[in-house]
Amino acid sequence: MPGTEASRAAAGFAGRSLAVVVIAAAGVALVLGVIVPRAAGATPYVVLTDSMEPGLPVGTLVVSRLVAPEKVRTGTVITYQLRSGQEQLVTHRVVGIGMTVGGERTYLTQGDSNDVPDAQPVRDVQVRGAAWYHVPYLGYVAGAVTGQREMVGIGAAVLLLGYASWQVARAVRERDGSAGDGAA
Repeated sequence: MPGTEASRAAAGFAGRSLAVVVIAAAGVALVLGVIVPRAAGATPYVVLTDSMEPGLPVGTLVVSRLVAPEKVRTGTVITYQLRSGQEQLVTHRVVGIGMTVGGERTYLTQGDSNDVPDAQPVRDVQVRGAAWYHVPYLGYVAGAVTGQREMVGIGAAVLLLGYASWQVARAVRERDGSAGDGAA
C-alpha cells in the first residue's frame, strides 16, 4: 500500500510543519510582547477601544517606554493615566503642547479616529511613556492570559511536554519498524 504510506508521510510532514510554525509564532510573540519590553524597561499595553484606528486597532499590543518630556512632540503617541494616580490608561496622539499658569508642560491629545481632542490636557506626571512599537492582534493573546498567566504557562508546558513525548514515541516506533525490515 504505497499510497497509504505516502499519505501518512505527507500528513506527518504537514503536522510537523504546522507545529514548527506555531512554535515559531509563539516564540516571536514571546519576544515582542515580553522579553524585549522587559529588557528595554518598556511596558506593553493592549488597545481596548477603536479611538486610534486604523493605525492601532482594537487588540493591538502597544509597547511604550519612558520618554523625557522635552522629547514629546506633536504627533507623538503617548500612553497616560486618565487621572493622575489612577490605573485607567489611554493611548492617544499628542496634537498640541502647552503650559499651565504655573509653568507645567501639558499635552493636548486626541485619538486618531476621534473628531475632537480629549477634554482634559495631560500633565507630565500622567504620562507613562511614548509608543515605541506595536504589534497588531498580539494584545488579544495578552488580554486572554492576563490574570491567568500561571495557568497558561502550566498548560503550555503540559502541551509541549505531551508533544515532545509523542514525537519521541513516534521516532522509537519508526526506528523499531525500520530495524525489523532489514533483519529478514
